[in-house]
Amino acid sequence: MYRTSTDIDEPSDPEADQPPPGDDHAFLGHPRGLATLSGLEVWERFSFLGMQAILVLYFADAVANGGLGMDPATAASVSAAYGTMVYLVSVAGGWLADRILGSYRAVLWGGILIACGHYAMAVPTAAMTWVGLGLISAGTGLLKPNVASMVGKLYKTDDQRRDAGFALYYMGINIGAFAGPLITAWLGEHEGWHWGFSAAAVGMTAGLIQYVLGRRHLAGRKHSAEFALAPDAMRSAVMKIIGGIALFAALATLLAVLGWLTMGRFVDLLTLISVIAPVVYFAIMFRSPRVTASERGRLRPYVVLFLASVAFNFILFQAYSTMMLLASTNARTEILGFTFPAGWYASALGAFEVLLAPVVAGLWVRMGRRQPHASNKIAIGVILGGLSFLLMVVPTSGHTGDAYKMAAWWIIGSYLLLGLGDVLLETSGMSATTKLAPKAFASQTMALWFLSLALANGIQAQVVKIYGHVSNPAYFGVNGAIAVAVGLAVIALAPWLKRTMHPVH
Repeated sequence: MYRTSTDIDEPSDPEADQPPPGDDHAFLGHPRGLATLSGLEVWERFSFLGMQAILVLYFADAVANGGLGMDPATAASVSAAYGTMVYLVSVAGGWLADRILGSYRAVLWGGILIACGHYAMAVPTAAMTWVGLGLISAGTGLLKPNVASMVGKLYKTDDQRRDAGFALYYMGINIGAFAGPLITAWLGEHEGWHWGFSAAAVGMTAGLIQYVLGRRHLAGRKHSAEFALAPDAMRSAVMKIIGGIALFAALATLLAVLGWLTMGRFVDLLTLISVIAPVVYFAIMFRSPRVTASERGRLRPYVVLFLASVAFNFILFQAYSTMMLLASTNARTEILGFTFPAGWYASALGAFEVLLAPVVAGLWVRMGRRQPHASNKIAIGVILGGLSFLLMVVPTSGHTGDAYKMAAWWIIGSYLLLGLGDVLLETSGMSATTKLAPKAFASQTMALWFLSLALANGIQAQVVKIYGHVSNPAYFGVNGAIAVAVGLAVIALAPWLKRTMHPVH
């Protein structure tokens, strides 16, 4: 049995959960709470992508240099598996917010776990690296789906500012994505990898502080969950969660000691889970008695958007794996005589998204109801992602080994296409998710969007194993062509998507 927050035992003030009067247009014409949530994401992305920019380089670096000494393809696969785990946990994060913690507390505890994980990675031992990655995975799974859902709660469903608000929110994300690699890559190359991880820890701490200070401007900050479990069911659920985590940890440790749970098998297991999880989750939502017939009808086109997100993010996440490896071995790290760490290439992606997000937001506001349908925005984003890989075919053709060095502008140009595609797809995708989500699965539907990222990483964890074993033109060309084909397929489905995605425009 489920109950709403008005059924809890503590006193309830209906006004306590609403932002102060005058907040609705206080931040660049948007609710002031958008500034609080965007500020949190600045620092969360600073820490997460700052660490991600150097993670594959740390894995692949020699042990003598402070790295873990992995083969480059293995390093890329393990890095992708970590991304898979991060976004798989987001399903549990959405459920915990909907049923136990509430959005505000889920985001708060998620941020605390992330900060602890980065502090653990600052300790220069391999064991603490794995502990840190586990904590960051759990924390990100709590934070990411719920902070995006909180952005959606700032707007009414038919508010024309909604897509523009998500674009501004995504601009905030990418300020962190731009700044993080600048700091962590410089520290990693000049002072040691764990100094870079330390900078990520400080960034996440700053994000938590501003989030708590700005909480009064947020909608949905009530202490209880919107669809909270009854007390007995909640106690039972908490005990099962604790017991499940303890059992999993014990079993994983035992299998590792016995030599069965190798790194390769763990990567394969995460890929398998990333395929099964969204299939199961869609089935649960389609069959749930708490989902109405009209809500179920809107879930069908959402499956198409989900698959489009998988195709795009398979390309996007390689900006922090295969593209980083390519940049570190086959790209010049100087522009106009200025030499920079290879990890700074990751900042180019964030920089383009910072610059492009307000342009896109302004364009959607100016066009109003004449703007492209959300499905077409997503399709164009997928196509741009594919083109970013196809572009890499040109400078890598006719070259083998690590002797050749392409001009920096090739990778920067690739990231420009990828950045524009990311702004189009992620802002429209997250906005559509908050509008298509069944009410009883609000946060969990956003978690399902993040499952598309888990599946993208799961597929990537397998595909990147052939990186370096086939020619670079073949690798980037085939992957890019597949993404373009998916984008064109979504455009072909546009008439059906427009009919079935109401109230999404």
